[in-house]
Amino acid sequence: MSDDADDTGSDTAALAELDGWRAEGFAARVHYRGADDRYSIEYYEPSECVVYWKVKGDGETAVPVGRDTVPNPLRTRIREDLSAAGIDPEIESRQL
Repeated sequence: MSDDADDTGSDTAALAELDGWRAEGFAARVHYRGADDRYSIEYYEPSECVVYWKVKGDGETAVPVGRDTVPNPLRTRIREDLSAAGIDPEIESRQL
């Protein structure tokens, strides 16, 4: 973990270097828009898990969804991003 003054974890800081990712403390978030659906994906460093949120049409409301409902190309992209940040991509499939 990093000892930076902003309390950003080293994994989340690495994700924040990738396109679209933002770090907020020990969490990192990225947003994706598909043909019909929008998702917010969050990585939580302390628990080493990924949570998928489906964003409703208003853009303000999101509900957590099971990864089996998330399109495979998006899940693949998240695993690739984790790997590029030096995080074990198998974390993506970890059940909460």
